[in-house]
Amino acid sequence: MVSIKNLIFGVAIFLLTLFVGIYGINTFYSKGPDYKDFCPMYLGNQTSCAESGGNWIPGSTDVVSGKPIPVGGYCDYDYTSCQKKFDSADEKYWKTTFLIALPLGILVIGIGALLFGLEFVGAGLMAGGLGIMIYGVGGFWRFAQDWLKFSLSLIGLIILIWLGYWLNKKVRR
Repeated sequence: MVSIKNLIFGVAIFLLTLFVGIYGINTFYSKGPDYKDFCPMYLGNQTSCAESGGNWIPGSTDVVSGKPIPVGGYCDYDYTSCQKKFDSADEKYWKTTFLIALPLGILVIGIGALLFGLEFVGAGLMAGGLGIMIYGVGGFWRFAQDWLKFSLSLIGLIILIWLGYWLNKKVRR
């Protein structure tokens, strides 16, 4: 029977493992690209907008900030390639984050699985490792092609089945 105290310890360990993994990646790798670095939100007037490759949208409100624009419109800078540049930088960021988070999550799951004496600590670490993997995979998944998603899912499944089988066989001895 699981005690409430151990259940709360396990959930707390899960959450803190998740936070340490995610914020550790953000601290030691970097934060993702900022959209404003690639696509300026507003250029002064229709002429400067056109010169910068944007498309002037007449009106009285900036669609991004909702603030009134005194010159009566805003510049849609996405009209050109800034969105493509941002998307490319975002994909590169999430690919690297994925390549860090996936093995880190598997490692944390493995460490949690090896802790036989304190089941709630092991379960909390394993759940945290799973959360770290979901964080890395979730950010990159939209950029990955189906064959890569299938291959990575299959490899992860095989590793976890093997690890579970190996650990349960070791415990029975």
